[in-house]
Amino acid sequence: MAQRLHSPLLLLAALALALAVNSQRNSKVGAPWDADVNDKDVQEALKFALSEYNKASNDAYHSRAMRVVRARKQVVAGMNYFLDVEIGRTRCTKSQPNLDTCPFHDQPHLMRKTLCSFQIYTVPWMGKTSLVKSSCQDA
Repeated sequence: MAQRLHSPLLLLAALALALAVNSQRNSKVGAPWDADVNDKDVQEALKFALSEYNKASNDAYHSRAMRVVRARKQVVAGMNYFLDVEIGRTRCTKSQPNLDTCPFHDQPHLMRKTLCSFQIYTVPWMGKTSLVKSSCQDA
């Protein structure tokens, strides 16, 4: 009796596994998707990436985002944010307050634009955020 019951259960388990794998392929679970630039979490990731960018920069002037070219999210064991950002050099030195509203340089010899791609990884429930990748080039 146990032998007769075993085969259908095995077949049912194999069918369930095949359906689960197929549905994951079709829904692209885990694949990045376009995100709203104005989303609160995207803005937090952008703020973190720019803070890390400015810390690592030897420039005396603070840089800030001119525009976000593309923003994407990916659910992993936390959340990945992929941001392509055009960054501009401001008139404020890094020691000045209110750097978020500082105007950009308009003099050609001081003006600098950079295009950067950032990958930010967050685990909100652990309060963990890290800059995984950062690559920049002059725009």
